Amino acid sequence: MKRIFMLCAALMAMTAVAQDNAAAPEQKPAGTWSTSSTPALKLSEFMFDNWSKSGNSQIDLTATFFGNYKYTHPKYIWDNVVDLAYGFAWQDLDNDTVGGLFETRRKSNDKIDLTSAISWKPFEKLPDWGASFTANLKTQFGSGYEYDGIGAEAEATKRQVSHFFAPAYLTTALSFEYKKSDWSVSLSFLTGKTTFVCNDGFIVNGLDYGVIQDDRFNPADPETYKYINNAYFALGSYIKAQYLKKDIVKNLDLYARLEIFYDYQKPKNMSWDNLDKSKYTGIEMETPEGRQRLTALSPMQRFFFETDLDFEVKLDYRLSEHIAANFALNLKYDTDFSGMGSWGHWQIYQMAGVQVFFSWKTPKAN
Repeated sequence: MKRIFMLCAALMAMTAVAQDNAAAPEQKPAGTWSTSSTPALKLSEFMFDNWSKSGNSQIDLTATFFGNYKYTHPKYIWDNVVDLAYGFAWQDLDNDTVGGLFETRRKSNDKIDLTSAISWKPFEKLPDWGASFTANLKTQFGSGYEYDGIGAEAEATKRQVSHFFAPAYLTTALSFEYKKSDWSVSLSFLTGKTTFVCNDGFIVNGLDYGVIQDDRFNPADPETYKYINNAYFALGSYIKAQYLKKDIVKNLDLYARLEIFYDYQKPKNMSWDNLDKSKYTGIEMETPEGRQRLTALSPMQRFFFETDLDFEVKLDYRLSEHIAANFALNLKYDTDFSGMGSWGHWQIYQMAGVQVFFSWKTPKAN
């Protein structure tokens, strides 16, 4: 994996150098860097005491970092985004205060989202259209758990379901892009999406996150663990739309993102003609009713069932130079995620609170 990242970095560096060298004989202006780094500390608090609508008291503390590092050249733009978050929530889940107030601490946010994109404009007569190569990596810093119970009982019964690079998703796409000042849409019919689960224990326990396993692997036989696959490469189509508007009303910023990915190989992996022997191991396979529901889907319904979706929206209201109120919502749909609880293939994350932030913008000439 380290070699892959080093190779990608080397290729992008070589591309930038080659572009600069090509421009040198004509004495064209050099490119410039503009950077923005925003670390923040978010605090949310809820307190319920003898409240008719009920509820659980909670304190949430989350550290975030958002960085944008852009190199603008007359022939191309190299844009890099770093989006990180890590936080915990202290919850009062037992009204009798067994174990004390706010007796339960659980992770509330954990995100590593890195994007690097090189874009250029191949059509002089179509200034809003461009082409781009994008690489995006998504994973998390630490362990995630599924809990059953509260307090000491929850700690004793928790089950680990995620960790660093388990799962992780690396998406690379060669796209056409339509870009305006506040929004853009990119479309790619040649997109690679690699899913990593670098933890054999997860795979043995059925948490493979869509990484297809060798037929020789048997979770009940440790002798077959050598056949475990820790990565799955998918080739498909990818659509990404994003919108970023500063001051949609005074002091209010809006960011929205929609990503859709369709794996060309997933219909084969689903084995629609014989689901009983399918490589697909989602929650529908657990019951005859679920398998019957899948076989009854029309071709168009199957297409949408096999399509992954990732939608995110953020609102930030600046109360002062270093204080802001914020709201975030992230919805994901992925049939490779077998689900925990009643949500099935859907994942939802919502957060609202107040943050203290600092922002450094450092434009500099090359």
